[in-house]
Amino acid sequence: MSEVKMRYPAILMAEDDEDDRLLFQEALQENQVTNPLYFAEDGEDLMAFLRHQGKYVNRSLSPRPGLILLDLNMPKKDGRQALAEIKSDAELKSIPVVVLTTSREEQDVVRSYSSGVNSFIVKPAHFNNLVEVAAFIGHYWLELVKLPD
Repeated sequence: MSEVKMRYPAILMAEDDEDDRLLFQEALQENQVTNPLYFAEDGEDLMAFLRHQGKYVNRSLSPRPGLILLDLNMPKKDGRQALAEIKSDAELKSIPVVVLTTSREEQDVVRSYSSGVNSFIVKPAHFNNLVEVAAFIGHYWLELVKLPD
């Protein structure tokens, strides 16, 4: 793997709400997080991206992410189902997954950690707070933590 990829791992955000995708992208930009950012619109799209299937067959356009940001409430295949699939797949389970969702349900927190999620973050309601969350994610997951190649 090239040095650039090791220094700048791709982020894959699975989020069905276009406004939430754009706001998070802006929040990353506010924090000068320059990692490549890719989007999946639902759990089926996420798994196709990770497995290089369908429209994601070209690996240069769908690189292995260094970090997955996962919404739990998505159509077709929700984040809970996608998380279980990711963590049960020998090729994918080493990719860190951060749940970023509106759910505050204790059962979602417990189930997510039981399924192997690395962090659970409740999406903030205000953009300024989202900028803070993006700063934390950028600093912790992309600067401090050594991610697998």
